Amino acid sequence: MSPDVTNPLLQAWTTPYQLPPFDAIRAEHFEPAFAHAFGLHRAELDALAGNPAAADFANTVQAFDASGRLLTRLEHVFFNLTASQTSPDLQAAQRALAQPLAAHNNAVYMHGGVFARVDALYAVHDTLGLDAQQRRLLERVHLDFVRAGARLQGDAQARYAKVMERLAELTTRFAQNVLADESAFRLVLRDEVELAGLPDFVRASSRQAALDRDVVDAHVITLSRSLLVPFLTFSERADLRQQAWAAWVGRGESTGESDNRDIVVEILALRGEQAALHGYACYADYALADTMAGRQDAVQALLSNVWERAVTAVERERAQLQALRDEEGVAGAIEAWDWRYWAEKVRQRSYAIDDAEVKPYFSLPRMVEAAFDCAQRLFGVRFVERSDLPVYHPDVKAYEVLGEGDQVIGVFLQDNFARATKRSGAWMSALRWQSQLDGAVLPVILNNNNFAKGALGEPTLLSFDDARTLFHEFGHGLHGLLSQVRFERLSGTQVLRDFVELPSQMFEHWLSEPEVLHRHARHFATGEAIPSALVKRIQAARRFGQGYETVRYTASALVDMAAHALPQGSTPTDAVAFEAEVLAAKGLPTGVGLNHRLVHFQHLFSGSSYAAGYYVYLWAEVLDADAYDAFVEVGNPFDRSTAERLRRHVYAAGNTVEPGACFAAFRGRAPVIEPMLRKKGLVGDHA
Repeated sequence: MSPDVTNPLLQAWTTPYQLPPFDAIRAEHFEPAFAHAFGLHRAELDALAGNPAAADFANTVQAFDASGRLLTRLEHVFFNLTASQTSPDLQAAQRALAQPLAAHNNAVYMHGGVFARVDALYAVHDTLGLDAQQRRLLERVHLDFVRAGARLQGDAQARYAKVMERLAELTTRFAQNVLADESAFRLVLRDEVELAGLPDFVRASSRQAALDRDVVDAHVITLSRSLLVPFLTFSERADLRQQAWAAWVGRGESTGESDNRDIVVEILALRGEQAALHGYACYADYALADTMAGRQDAVQALLSNVWERAVTAVERERAQLQALRDEEGVAGAIEAWDWRYWAEKVRQRSYAIDDAEVKPYFSLPRMVEAAFDCAQRLFGVRFVERSDLPVYHPDVKAYEVLGEGDQVIGVFLQDNFARATKRSGAWMSALRWQSQLDGAVLPVILNNNNFAKGALGEPTLLSFDDARTLFHEFGHGLHGLLSQVRFERLSGTQVLRDFVELPSQMFEHWLSEPEVLHRHARHFATGEAIPSALVKRIQAARRFGQGYETVRYTASALVDMAAHALPQGSTPTDAVAFEAEVLAAKGLPTGVGLNHRLVHFQHLFSGSSYAAGYYVYLWAEVLDADAYDAFVEVGNPFDRSTAERLRRHVYAAGNTVEPGACFAAFRGRAPVIEPMLRKKGLVGDHA
């Protein structure tokens, strides 16, 4: 059957930079477009396998990397829309396509003829005279095939394919269930009694959230983190804080269509089977085999080291909170929904830091400007807004990225605001990866945040944590935009999972630099620079709360590892009870909670990228703290030679070099843990 020539997904895109014609794309276009792309890709692979010429790098590995371009283009558009601007029709298409997409991936990596050629080349790769990038591509492509089941035979390979298809269906349902729970919740505040304690910026954002949901004469608290956390921090109504907290931690657990409890159990069981088919004792062993950490004991050593220190720190913080609570005559212990409220009071008293005082200096436009300015000073790139470029939502801003000589090196899309059609969290993605094989292919990189939009005519003000999130995701964005590699498979952030967070977490450091704050943190109403005294108070207060945040993160990482370290056949029947048992055994302090519970842990169950891998943020924090010390040691956060090494060996290298070698090339040695522990206040006088 010939493709529908009217389908915009199958046409040549004549838009600037060949961006998707978003205004013409409809949900119903995707299924037929994917069906056509599947057929084209299979034909390419059959031709590759049937090539009568002996296998060589160009006709096999390079040809494989260049295959499936239409399919890749469709996947980028589809998954970006389903994450950032979904709809009931798109969600239906996502459910319908989950199994066919997984089946096609199985067909690609279980294609016996293609793998035979790749495997034959890999067996003699030392004799092929390959350069470093060619060798790395062969190694990665071969490993991709092996880890996707290419070496399995007969019934084992057929079963593996079924497991992967079922996992695709389940992870899709999991993500849609979390979004359903997040979109459905609204805590309506109708009078001053219910608004008690909320500063103007929270009122403005919650008023806009109400307008977005057609709620009149009221304010609405949603489960957007940038609205929920300020509410938990400032609301004087413990009963309302408890309602919001319960909804946040209960996502994916309520009885009904959005219940994820059984889905989690089935995913864990299938992952155990997947690992067993590969010959691993558990999924954690399978996942970690292709990481810097390599083994469970390396991960557990890091987590245990930090856990013990963080628990001690959080108990010190609890004592401060409880003392103030007692002083104010509030009876009872601190509950989970109370912690941020009392922590803010301690912060105000001990450090004279009040978010209501800080946030006016952190307007969203100023912080975007700050990130762009740091990128220019470090790497010589400029961001020029282009309001004429096609985008998928009015909130999205598009930029040309200009390098040396004002040459365009990429396109950057930034989507900063929360909405009901967008999943929670913050992330970087791509509409196109950089490559150089067939001429220069420009990357098209996206950043998504979920900031609470200010009311109409009022600014969007960020907390310091929000601003750090913006810098974090922008660091990922730079990793994609600054990539300078030949092959698409090695481009940008397609690196080992426990290295991918280094460029993002590294970039966070520049937000805290006093000269960056003095230049860009300016009062939204007066334009005055943030006072030096306030900057000093912010810096002094940075370590307060690190125990709380580190315990919550590490608890989630420990649960992740425990769940994925279970051998096949020992999956718990009750994910919630299993989680509680793990946390009790680890001694999770009461009233603290954890970042993500299993029933809404999208890092783990909306896909497999971070499964048995949530530890990577801490692993990368060891790398980034040590790496940033390279700038500290030369006494200049924008030192030109240090920045050039960072660009060459980290941001531009993609996956062309083993990540440990990348770090050593930049730093001159392997990483050490002490800078990270100092940054968190977990060693020295504060430990």
